[in-house]
Amino acid sequence: MSEIVIYHNPRCSKSRETLALLHAKGIQPSVVEYLNSTPTAAQLAEIQTQLGFASARDFMRTKEDEYKALDLKNVTDETVLLEAMASHPKLIERPIVIKDGKAKLGRPPEQVLELF
Repeated sequence: MSEIVIYHNPRCSKSRETLALLHAKGIQPSVVEYLNSTPTAAQLAEIQTQLGFASARDFMRTKEDEYKALDLKNVTDETVLLEAMASHPKLIERPIVIKDGKAKLGRPPEQVLELF
């Protein structure tokens, strides 16, 4: 069986709901609390590919104060966006569940079940 990973923020209700949903289905993922164990820009680029997103902005929290403070609205350079997310993990949308080289955002939580 392949490893299942959830990028999780225990303070986020959607993240908690997604983890509870996985547990209810008998799925025990490896939990990465990404605010404490932040993925690198390269890892985020891989996650972007796994999500099937054209831009890092597609899994970026654009309403966070850091987004405004870093003035990212008009940035088009993907490397800059990924590095901003790696440096400011609050910018990473959550939760993200990864299985077999594919990923889904848990928004809504049931969306991650498409991986199983």
